[in-house]
Parts: sequence; structure tokens; C-alpha cells
Amino acid sequence: MMTNATTTHLIETSDKHSLPQKIIDCIHNYGAQPSPLCAYIYDLEALEERITTMKRCLPDNTQLFYAIKANAEPKILSTLAEHVDGFEAASAGELNWLQTHQPNHPIIFGGPGKLTSDLQQAIHQQIDTIHVESLVELTRIQILSQALQLPVRIFLRMNIDIGDIGSSKLVMGGKPTPFGLDETHLKQALAIIDSSPFIEFCGFHFHLMSHQLSVERHLLLMQRYMEMVKKWQHDYPSLPSNLTINVGGGIGIHYDQQPQHFEWEVFCQQLASILTANLQFTVRFEIGRFITAPCGYYVMEVLDIKKNLGETFVIGHGGTHHFRTPAAQQHNHPFFIVPRRMSHAMENKLQANLIEQAAITGTKATLVGQLCTPKDILAKDQWIDALHIGDYLVFTLAGAYAWNISHQNFLMHQPPKMIFL
Repeated sequence: MMTNATTTHLIETSDKHSLPQKIIDCIHNYGAQPSPLCAYIYDLEALEERITTMKRCLPDNTQLFYAIKANAEPKILSTLAEHVDGFEAASAGELNWLQTHQPNHPIIFGGPGKLTSDLQQAIHQQIDTIHVESLVELTRIQILSQALQLPVRIFLRMNIDIGDIGSSKLVMGGKPTPFGLDETHLKQALAIIDSSPFIEFCGFHFHLMSHQLSVERHLLLMQRYMEMVKKWQHDYPSLPSNLTINVGGGIGIHYDQQPQHFEWEVFCQQLASILTANLQFTVRFEIGRFITAPCGYYVMEVLDIKKNLGETFVIGHGGTHHFRTPAAQQHNHPFFIVPRRMSHAMENKLQANLIEQAAITGTKATLVGQLCTPKDILAKDQWIDALHIGDYLVFTLAGAYAWNISHQNFLMHQPPKMIFL
């Protein structure tokens, strides 16, 4: 049984109208336990296939870092470690996490509002590079590196005008934002760098759009970044010619019913042509969601089905406190229905009759969780062919910005199981 199926891999590993059989088998295996099932299932084999394909498609003079804010589960990181060029952290906590779980891989450190202690920690650890967000932050790095007598490699994060390139669902720059330096501050920033013997300037960082689904628009962004860097190299002759340009991430996942996912292979092919005309640059990506989202599934066993003032509601064992993605992105999340093999709730004949009466066929229903709030909605007014209490709702594309961004302690429900295949 299927509703709102989506294509989830760069290379198809299963029919797009069905779940992989190993996911179904896993659900039935864990569903046979006494308590109703609520779980995240991560397909590490599919993740490795995906990252291998992504890396293979990239042209020369490119690097691929993984932004761990998307999903920092240790087994996710270890699966990716052999294939990515390093990891991106956005807090001291993430720096510590990477030092614990991936201590031998390059780390880049970004994000606004870094504490002085965060910067000191990054310099002490001699990470790959720090992305500088402001003149104040750059001055702090100057003072710390001098005091510690330690070198530090930096990128300047810039917020620039992008003209008529357009917008995306989440804009990080190209307009006034808390992120990056204004171009008018570049001269002052370069003066600070030039006067600092321990600071090594490595390049520029841009991350102006998130949830980008258009290959054409993203390529225009890449061209815009390179044009700006070449302009700055002309204006400031002291800038090296062979800079690295960190273009951030921001490549989106389409969560709607009729998906048109970002065409990574096409993007890489056309990016190769752009880089051929700009051989002096190395392009660095730091991607999160687009890498891990397709490898994750969030599963809720159906606890109750009810009608209320003419509408049908399906209540699952879980909710947005585990899986905040639909609420955060304000969409109806794609899902499958896996029929039950047995129901833990069938304790007597009367209850069995009530459960059978609650079953629905050929109707629309809203899928909700267990929270005491009307905002606990994962998908609204969805067509259901058939559904019984004890069946499983399986939400796809749940491998990024899901469990780790959810309000996990609200109402103190038990956490979901974490299952890694």
C-alpha cells in the first residue's frame, strides 16, 4: 500500500512506487515486539551508494564536505568518512563530536556568533579552516592566534548581491541577513589579514540559498561567485590567484507529491564546463540534507483511527516531537503504508471488533502524532486506500534535519528506536 511515493536515490534501487523490501522486512521484524513500533530506520548501504555516486559525478578541482548539522549519528559519519573530503561543524559541540567520532578527518568550522572560546578551541585543534562571519570575529582570531602563537587558516564568508538570479525556499544571503561580511568590509578584512602573521587566507565562502531545487539557478550562483572573486582579485592584487571558493550547500530535497529532485549529475556536468574556464579556482561543497535525507525512514505504528466533526484522523505512535521535518518545512510529508501482520492491541474479542470497525478505506485522513497540540501534523488530508489500527506509517526522506531538530523532550515521550541497516 502506497501514498505519495517519491524517488529517493540518485540511482534507483527499487521501484519508486514501493518501499525497499529490506525496509518492510525490518518493520515487520521490529513490529513483532510487544510494544507498538516507533523508529528511525537508516539504510547505510543506500547511503554509501549515494555518496559514492555523488563523489564520482563531481568534476576535477572540487571537494565535497559533509555538513553534520543534517545528521550527526556516528554510523552515518562513519559510512561517509571514506568518501567525503571532510566534515563541516557549526558549533563547538559539533567540533567536540567530530573530535570524538571522526578525529582523523579535516574539519571546517562555520556559523555566526562563535564564542571566543569556540575560536580558541578551533585554533588549538588546528582544524582545516574557520569561516569568518564578521570583522569582530576576524579580530578575535587575530588576537587569539597571536597569543597562542599558532597558525590559523580562514575563509571570509561574504554576503553579496545576486541580482536577478532569483530566490529559494530559504534565503541565506543576497539580501540583509546575519550571515557573512558585506562587500564594503572586504578592504578592512584583508588589511587585518595582511597584518596578522599567523592568519593564512585560503579563500571565500558563500552560502546564499538553501532548499535549492533548480540546477540552472544553482549554476548561475556558481558563476556569480566566481565573477565576484575575480573582481576582488583585480581590485586587491595581493589576493592569491589560486583560491578555494566554498560554495556551501543548500541543495534541496523535494518533499512534495510530484517530486522533481535536484539533478546532481546534470549539475556536475555543467559545472565542469564552468570550471574549465576558471581553472585557477578549487570549488568546495559542504552538503548535508541532499546526502542523507533519502537514507532515512521514520516509522509510526497506528494507534487509533477516529472521526471528529466530519474529518478522519489517524493517530500514530510518535509525532513531530520525533520528526519535526513536516512542521519545519510546512508540507505534507510523503509516506507509505505497510500493513500489519499482527496487532498488539487485540487483547480480547470486544477490542478486536472495535479495531476492525475503526478501519478506513477509500477516504482522506490527516496523519497526526501523540502530542497535546493541534500542530502535531505530519500529513493533512491524504488519500488512504486502506488502513487498520496496527498498520505502519512509513515516512520517507527522513535522514536529515529530522530527529536532531525535533523538540524531543516535549511531553517526555519515549524516544524512537534507532535502527541501522
